[in-house]
Amino acid sequence: MTSYEQTDGQCVLTLSCPDTTGVVFAVAGFLYERRYTIVQSQQFEDPGTRTFFMRVQFAHEDGHALSVTGLREEFEDVAARYGMTWRLVGAHERQRVLIMVSRFGHCLNDLLFRNSLGELNLDVAAVVSNHPDLAPLAVGHGVPFQHIPISPATKPEAEARLLELVRAERVDLVVLARYMQILSPELCKHLDGRAINIHHSMLPSFKGARPYQQAHERGVKFVGATAHYVTPDLDEGPIIEQQVTRVDHSISAEEFAARGREVECRALARAVRWHTENRVALNGHRTVVLR
Repeated sequence: MTSYEQTDGQCVLTLSCPDTTGVVFAVAGFLYERRYTIVQSQQFEDPGTRTFFMRVQFAHEDGHALSVTGLREEFEDVAARYGMTWRLVGAHERQRVLIMVSRFGHCLNDLLFRNSLGELNLDVAAVVSNHPDLAPLAVGHGVPFQHIPISPATKPEAEARLLELVRAERVDLVVLARYMQILSPELCKHLDGRAINIHHSMLPSFKGARPYQQAHERGVKFVGATAHYVTPDLDEGPIIEQQVTRVDHSISAEEFAARGREVECRALARAVRWHTENRVALNGHRTVVLR
């Protein structure tokens, strides 16, 4: 994780812990004693697991710069008292992101365009692809492009090269923006909780080549997309966001696929934004999104 000693704006504290009385009071008291004012606060109690989740965004009441490192050290006693899993960062700290893609460029183009407008707060370290086709798109946005071809025989070497790039570029998040390769269980483990994938969501499910064509032929009425964390269980990781749109018999297979691309872009962009704004917490096989 990229870390800064000071931030001249706001900070975000996210936490989860066993649900018990006094957690909100302890956090609010910690901030009050140091003259911090709360800008946003969201919380959730999961009655099934009796786990409490909280996200607090705050700033000094006089607008002073905040020492993130100092705040972390001071908060450790509170966190230990309640058994918290927690993270404290600058609210506007840009995360280092690596985007992986194959030949479909719509999600990549959408993320790069949104980032150029300031809708996302990303430092895109590189675009990685197993094909060279989308190099001009990445370079046009001023992002380095890495072509890492992959085959069954070269997969271990290709994934080792990818992991080395993640380490060398200090990558916080890997985004699979229609990367049409299955990551090995070992790579999934290395990227646990910091890799997001997007895939279509239609019932009944259609796998293999041309899923939208298959769905069109079956008369599907809803097209959807699911953005989720990557796990060794293919397309079954904790869900962050889903989007749907209605389709019917009157549209062509091409329009059907176009609407699918639209919802894929929306779902992935929201998932990336919420993750990089420190709004997503893992809750077993589910997520809690504190918006």
